[in-house]
Amino acid sequence: MTAGFTHDHALVAAAVREAGDIARRYYNGNVESWEKKPGDPVSEADLAIDSFLKERLMTARPDYGWLSEETADDSSRLEKSRVWVVDPIDGTRSFIAKKPEFTICAALVEDGLPILGIVYNPILEEFYEAESGQGAFLNHEKITCNTRTDLDGATLLTSRKTFEWHGWIEEVPGASFSHVNSIAYRMVKVASRHVDASLSFAAKSDWDIAAADIILSEAGGLSTTTSGDPHFYNRDTVVHRNVISCGKSLHPRLMEMLTSFGNEKKN
Repeated sequence: MTAGFTHDHALVAAAVREAGDIARRYYNGNVESWEKKPGDPVSEADLAIDSFLKERLMTARPDYGWLSEETADDSSRLEKSRVWVVDPIDGTRSFIAKKPEFTICAALVEDGLPILGIVYNPILEEFYEAESGQGAFLNHEKITCNTRTDLDGATLLTSRKTFEWHGWIEEVPGASFSHVNSIAYRMVKVASRHVDASLSFAAKSDWDIAAADIILSEAGGLSTTTSGDPHFYNRDTVVHRNVISCGKSLHPRLMEMLTSFGNEKKN
């Protein structure tokens, strides 16, 4: 599996595994947390992992840019061809609640597109990784998306808020829904065939999805907006208005379903 992996991939993979050790120490002990703004929690573990990854990755690659949820944005990243994009804990709410549904995410973006990504659940020891053109892997085993073409019998992951805000999703004929807090975790679950699609109608940022995006893509999947537009990264705005992820063969049917329900809501 190592053939073709870059030095950057080896660097970030090792750093994220070490970050997992930090996460486990806080997860298994007491962790202080607070809200950055209402409904947006952060913990001391988020900050500790962010600081560790920034020091490790930027010391090794000082000519790269840096973009992270827990670091004040620096517009100098826009001048860089390659940028580290990091979410030290995606799913902080689950982390604080001691639910093993959070991930550590790190991607390397080049000219607006992710070229490698790591999504790591350090509690369940699920290490997802991908590099452009090399395939996607879970714990060193190659993974591919499901090839289903319809929603009958499909399994879809969302956040709990999606259930609360969009009650119509439970009416999709033949499909079943469940919820996971970390969007990156939802996306890589699609890549590994644990589920067929992930839906997020809330705005997400680069750090939430960049790493999972390339893992999904390398597994034969696709992540777009509800309008079918692809995601681009390291732009002036790092916000993506929504994120729909599934296997390529299911994408047309999923877009059709979303359009249908969207029109019903307008009527």
